[in-house]
Amino acid sequence: MAAKRVFEAWKGSNKFIFGGRLIFGPDARSLIVTLLLIIVPVIIFCVFVGRHLRHEFSSYNAGYAILVLAIVFNIYVLVLLFLTSARDPGIIPRNLHPPEEEFRYDSSVSIDIGGRQTPSLQFPRFKEVMVNGHTVKVKYCDTCMLYRPPRCSHCSICNNCVERFDHHCPWVGQCIGLRNYRYFFLFVSSATILCIYVFSFSAFYIKVLFDQEGTVWKAMKESPASVILMAYCFISLWFVGGLTGFHLYLIGTNQTTYENFRYRSDDRINVYNRGCLNNFLEVFCTQVQPSKNNFRAYVQEEVPRPPPSVIAREPEPDLGGDARSKVEDDLDIGEDLLKISQRRNIEEIDEDIRSRGSNGPPHNTSDIDSVLGSGHRAPTIRSEARHSSWERSGSWEIGQEILASSNVSERSYVASKEVRQ
Repeated sequence: MAAKRVFEAWKGSNKFIFGGRLIFGPDARSLIVTLLLIIVPVIIFCVFVGRHLRHEFSSYNAGYAILVLAIVFNIYVLVLLFLTSARDPGIIPRNLHPPEEEFRYDSSVSIDIGGRQTPSLQFPRFKEVMVNGHTVKVKYCDTCMLYRPPRCSHCSICNNCVERFDHHCPWVGQCIGLRNYRYFFLFVSSATILCIYVFSFSAFYIKVLFDQEGTVWKAMKESPASVILMAYCFISLWFVGGLTGFHLYLIGTNQTTYENFRYRSDDRINVYNRGCLNNFLEVFCTQVQPSKNNFRAYVQEEVPRPPPSVIAREPEPDLGGDARSKVEDDLDIGEDLLKISQRRNIEEIDEDIRSRGSNGPPHNTSDIDSVLGSGHRAPTIRSEARHSSWERSGSWEIGQEILASSNVSERSYVASKEVRQ
């Protein structure tokens, strides 16, 4: 079986094309709508508006520049859209295993196993890191099994942790993060400029027709495409123009959309703000970091690892009714061995064995031999009276030092065989 590549075994919700060279979000089909909203108006503008303005500027055929500039700027916007939606936004690779250095027992959360409460293995939900001299809490991601770096968040749509997560944009079908935020802003701002460009020259063509026809109504009837383009661009400017202004504010204050909406009501210090000029330089003048994922690499087989070494905690003795239930698993054999190990001389041991062989249940020497010969030790019962005796307590209470060693039982058993012989 041929080894799979990373993009073929990818656990996120992304879609890949061209053998993993291009990565999109799960809603990449929305790109078709976005492309139509950009390309169709420009085509209408070139055919029904720009073509008639070629001869309105007589010097050096400047009218042709209107068509050329519209086409070139439209291509520029599409390239920015491609760079935004078809690249890794800053996905952090998942861990194959949880971080072992963070293993710990959480006694407050326990699991009921066989009637016993066992502390479960937990991770601290938060860790503290220092950012620009301030303490910032980072959260553990159960899906990616890692502690997210500062300003990182898990996108529920793409199912990935993304560095400097801004938001998931359905219009570009991709998360907006560390590696594509610059291109996203340039795309939105360029689309705003393109709307202004088309709106302005459509209005100019109406003005040209108005001078020829004499009334605005006749000019609008002469070029209904110009009216439609003006209405379309006016509505679009409220969206892309407003988005451009909002992101200008975010860049100037060094915030992300996620941080602005989540922490807007919190009166907290923005530890990432380095001043307006430095914030703009950070977004537009720093080198784009390389992707942490090689989607075309072959998946390496996971080497099985031993379970993490966790120090077992010895359960505290319980003197209540539950202590007896913990030893009931071995009553069928252990009870006999315990009583035999309490005998004070060899004669009592041999007599007890003979009496049980004739009157009691079928516990014979072969059963005891199989138990003791297999290396099993008699179960230990803890008690507050460690050195009790028959004379003081009036009952057969087992001493700890007697039951802790199997040599006592083995010597007693050998002696009993000698008596029988």
